Amino acid sequence: MLSAFANAFRTPDLRRKLLFVLLIITIFRLGSQVPTPGVDVANVQSCIDIATDGENADLYSMVNLFSGGALLQLTIFALGIMPYITASIILQLLVVVIPRLEALKKEGQSGQTKITQYTRYLTLGLAVLQATGIVALARSGNLLQGCDPDTFPLLHDNGTATFLVMVVTMTAGTAVIMWLGELITEHGIGNGMSLLIFTQVVSGFPSSLWSVQSSKGWWTFAIVLIIGFVVIAAVIFVEQAQRRIPVQYARRMVGRKMFGGSSTYIPLKVNQAGVIPVIFASSLLYLPAMLVSFNPSNDSAWAQFINDYLVRGSHPLYMLSFFLLIVFFTYFYVSITFNPQEVADNMKKYGGFIPGIRAGKPTEDYLSYVLSRITFPGALYLGLIALIPLIAFAVIGANQNFPFGGTSILIMVGVALDTVKQIESQLQQRNYEGFLR
Repeated sequence: MLSAFANAFRTPDLRRKLLFVLLIITIFRLGSQVPTPGVDVANVQSCIDIATDGENADLYSMVNLFSGGALLQLTIFALGIMPYITASIILQLLVVVIPRLEALKKEGQSGQTKITQYTRYLTLGLAVLQATGIVALARSGNLLQGCDPDTFPLLHDNGTATFLVMVVTMTAGTAVIMWLGELITEHGIGNGMSLLIFTQVVSGFPSSLWSVQSSKGWWTFAIVLIIGFVVIAAVIFVEQAQRRIPVQYARRMVGRKMFGGSSTYIPLKVNQAGVIPVIFASSLLYLPAMLVSFNPSNDSAWAQFINDYLVRGSHPLYMLSFFLLIVFFTYFYVSITFNPQEVADNMKKYGGFIPGIRAGKPTEDYLSYVLSRITFPGALYLGLIALIPLIAFAVIGANQNFPFGGTSILIMVGVALDTVKQIESQLQQRNYEGFLR
């Protein structure tokens, strides 16, 4: 492993790419610490300490996860990568619904470029909406529950000019993050947006891990570490697992040359949907909590019900709802991202067939059958992994920033494996041994 790292930095062009990625990540983390103009940094930090130590601590866990703590601190990169993720998911869903977008997808590189451009525009629109909502909540004092806005005002000035400057600054920060991610994809190693998400998740990992030691002692800390390594090993095993469906291509005579006759396979991953179902389910369950935050008195029956059952992560009803939503969104997302009919038609078009299965409709039915069977354990796996922090909260009383949470582990392991594979492919092109043996 050490020799592989040495070989990676010994190769000039690979070393240049790795150093470029580190430079962009450094710039990204610096931007996540620079406050937006008009923010009272001292009061914001005091309110964060009050809110994250109170009964609403679990409300901010997902917010901190995807912003690296930048959102609650109201920095210039406060919105993080979430507007781009949301826009990408929306465009993926619209491609299935809108024929024009589906036609663009089938056009190849030129169509994908247009879809990417639409994603950027939608990202900026979502960034404006989210920045407006966040600044409005900060100005009214409802951004961080449990903090008195009269004692700790989050903004120096509640005027319209300050409001507009903060919205424009946060929106511009989102545009810069998109640009940084594309720079990494174009000139560095790995997927730029995924690496920026990875950076945000990892940035809060050491402090979350140490908070377990500070509050629960060394024995609990050691147990958490052991559980964490076991979970990471299990996630790596499942993320690498796939069902390979063999495909045979018949020989064809084109002119005076013979083509085809090769054999390959269709790799169907056990976790075909990735971390998207967990994000969907978390966002959907976050909506009731956000509605309650706009009703500070909590005197109505529906607000009390949400507070009792849908905000407390340790409640069995919350866990069951979270698990069932993850299973539903896993099947839903896999169904829109993998089309058995399209795969079967392409195979038939180029003379491919699955041994023992006739081309056309039988192939489509077979792919649908295999996909439904392999999606079920993948959905159960995602649901169980996502419940780990909630179970830990109920059993050992750890806070909701439990370091080995399901979503954070899935993101860290998934992005790390993808990046290491790309570095390994670069090394193997130069006759070096890779990281994975």
